[in-house]
Amino acid sequence: MTLTNFWSHAMAAALFLSLIMWRVKIGVRHPAQRLMLAGFALTACWAWLTAIAPASQIPALAETVRNLIWVSVLYRLSSGADGERQHGVRWVYGAIGAVLGMQLVADMMPILLGADAGASVVETATILRITAAAGSLVLVHNVYGQAAPESRAAIGMAMLALVVTWGYDLNLYTLLYLDPQSGRGLLDWRGAVIAMTAPLFALGAGQQDGWKMRLSRAATFQSLSLLAICGYFAVMTILATALRGTGWDWSRALLVLSISAMTLAAMVLLPSPKARAWAKVKLAKHLFEHRYDYRAEWLRFADTVGRSGPQAPPIGERLVKAFADIVDAPGGLLLTIDENGAITEASEWNWQGRPFTPDPQDAARWRELEARPMILDIDAMRDGTSEGGMGLPLPEWLTKDKTAWAGVPLVHNERLVGLVLLAAPGYRRPLDWEDFDLLKTAGRQAASSLAEAHGQQALSQAQRFDEFNRRFAFILHDVKNLVSQLSLVARNAERHADNPEFRADMVATLQSSVGKMNDLLERLAPKAGSRPVNPEAQPLKPILEAAILASNRGREVRLRGNQGLWAIADAEALEQAISHLLRNALDASAEYQPVMIDALADGSETAISVIDEGKGMTPDFVRDQLFQPFASTKDGGFGVGAFEARTLVAAMGGRLTVQSRPGKGSRFTIHLPAPEPVQEPKRKRA
Repeated sequence: MTLTNFWSHAMAAALFLSLIMWRVKIGVRHPAQRLMLAGFALTACWAWLTAIAPASQIPALAETVRNLIWVSVLYRLSSGADGERQHGVRWVYGAIGAVLGMQLVADMMPILLGADAGASVVETATILRITAAAGSLVLVHNVYGQAAPESRAAIGMAMLALVVTWGYDLNLYTLLYLDPQSGRGLLDWRGAVIAMTAPLFALGAGQQDGWKMRLSRAATFQSLSLLAICGYFAVMTILATALRGTGWDWSRALLVLSISAMTLAAMVLLPSPKARAWAKVKLAKHLFEHRYDYRAEWLRFADTVGRSGPQAPPIGERLVKAFADIVDAPGGLLLTIDENGAITEASEWNWQGRPFTPDPQDAARWRELEARPMILDIDAMRDGTSEGGMGLPLPEWLTKDKTAWAGVPLVHNERLVGLVLLAAPGYRRPLDWEDFDLLKTAGRQAASSLAEAHGQQALSQAQRFDEFNRRFAFILHDVKNLVSQLSLVARNAERHADNPEFRADMVATLQSSVGKMNDLLERLAPKAGSRPVNPEAQPLKPILEAAILASNRGREVRLRGNQGLWAIADAEALEQAISHLLRNALDASAEYQPVMIDALADGSETAISVIDEGKGMTPDFVRDQLFQPFASTKDGGFGVGAFEARTLVAAMGGRLTVQSRPGKGSRFTIHLPAPEPVQEPKRKRA
C-alpha cells in the first residue's frame, strides 16, 4: 500500500461523503435523486475500501456495484419525464447490466475459489471492465446528446464527471490487460481523479430538478451499433483468453463461420426487396416502441408535397409519392371527382396495377367514404374480414387487383377531394393503428394541399374570364362611343349628303370607325395583350384636336391655354384618355353648355384640364366610386371611362386629379411630365 493510493482514495471518500451530507440536508424527493445519492454513497464506500485494502477483492465488488448504480441513474434520466422509452434503448441498458452482472461473478470467483482461480479469471474480469466502461461511455454520450437543449446546461457537469470516471477506467484496464506492469502506477492516482469529479457532481446535482430527457430513434441506432462493436471485441477477447493454450486453432474456424454467416445474410437480404422489407418491419417491431419516426416522416412528407419549381412533378404525383414513402409502397394512384361528379384517375406514381375502371356504384361509394372517412385496409376488405367502415363492397376492378393494399381518403372541409390507393410493399403486412393514425393525419394535410391546388386552378381560370370580361367592358364602352359617332354622321347625312366636303369627311369618319372596330376585335382575342405604352415628347395641339374631333358630337368644345406645350406622353393613349374625359363632360352638361380644355404649364409638369359646368359629383362618390369600374352617375353609363383614363395616364407616368361640386361642374386634370427645354450651345468668344 503506497501513500499516494491511500491519500488519493481517502480524499475521494471524504468529498463524496460531504456530497451525501449536502444532498440529505437539502432533501431527496425524486427517484433519480435517490439513485444519485446511492451513487455518491457507493463511490465513497469504494474509495475508502480501496484506500485501506487495495489488495483485497472487496473494492472490486464495490466498484462494480458503483458502476451499476450510475448506469441506473442514466436509465432513470433517459426514461424521460413522461416515462416514454424506446425498446432499443432498454436493450442497451440491459446489455450493460448483463456485463456488470458477469463482472460481479468474475469478481467473486477469487473469493470463492481462492488459489484455484487462475490468471484467466483475472483477465476475463479485466475484459468485462473494459466492456462495461466503453458501454457506459456510449450511454453518457446518448443521454447528453439527446437531452432537451434547455436541460443540457443542467446535466453537463454531472455527465462530464461520469465521462472522467469511466474514461479513466477504460484506459486503466486497457493498459492493465495489455501490459499489467505499466498499468499498476495508474491505480494509485485513480482516487485523485475520482476526487476531481466530486465538485462536478455537486454542480450538476444542484440542478437535477430541471433535467428532462428523451432519447430519439437516432440515439437508439447509435447506441446499438456502438454496443454491437464493443460486444464483438469483448466476445472475441474472452474467447481468445479462454481458449489460450488449448492448442485448438479457433481463430480460423471463427473466421470461416463469420464469413459464411455474413455471406448468407447478404445473399438473402440484398437481392430481395421482400426480405429487406421483412427485416425492416421486424426491427421496427422489436427494437422500437413506435413503428415510425414521426418527426422524420413528417419532414419528408412536407418536403415532397411542397416541392416547387419548373422541375417539380405535378401536385397529384407528389402526393402519391409522399404517401408511398411513408409505408414503403412501390407506387400509388390518385382518384378525384370532376365538376360533373364523375370519379376519374387524376395521377399515378409507379402504379403497376390495373387501370381505374368506372363503376356505376362509384358515386355511392364516394359519398359513403365522404360521410365516414377512414383508412381503407383493402386486403381485409378483399378477404371479407373488414369493410373498412364502408357499407359497400370493393369495386370489381379493385377486388381483382392484388396490387392495391391501402386507401387514404383526402377530406377537406368535410368534403372528399381525393382518394390515394397505395400498392403493397415488398413485405405485405396487415395495417395497424400506427398506420391508420399517421396516414389519416397526413391525409388531412394532403387534402389541404390538393384543395389549394384545385382552388388555384379555378382562380386562374376565373382570372382569365375576369380579364376577358374587363376587356369586353372597356371595348363595349368604346363601341358605344363609336355608335354615337356613327349615329351623328347618319343624322347629318340626311341634311348634307349633297355637300362634297361632308361626303369626304363622312368617308374619313367611317374609315376611322372601321379601323377602331378592327382594333377592338383584335383586343378581344384570348392571347391579345394590351398595346405597350411608349411615352416620349409629344406636341399637345394635334392630340387635343384629334380628341375633340372624335368626341364633340357636334357640341361646342373650347380649346384654351397654351396650345404650343409639349408633354412626355404616348400620343394614342393620351388621345384616348382625353376622349373618355371629354365624353363624360359632354354627357354631364346641358346641350347649350360648352366644355373647355385647358393646357397649362405647371413647373416641371404639363397640365391638361377638361372642364364642364354640368351636374358635378359628391365628395363621397369621387372618393369611393368614381374610379371603380361599373360605377356611374349617368343613366345607362358603363362607369369605365374615368377608370380607363386614370389607368392610361398612370401607364404614361402621370396622374389624374378631380375637382367637383354638385351643381357646379367638374374639372379633371391630367398631369404629365414636361420635356426638358433644349439648351442652345454657347457660342465661343472670338
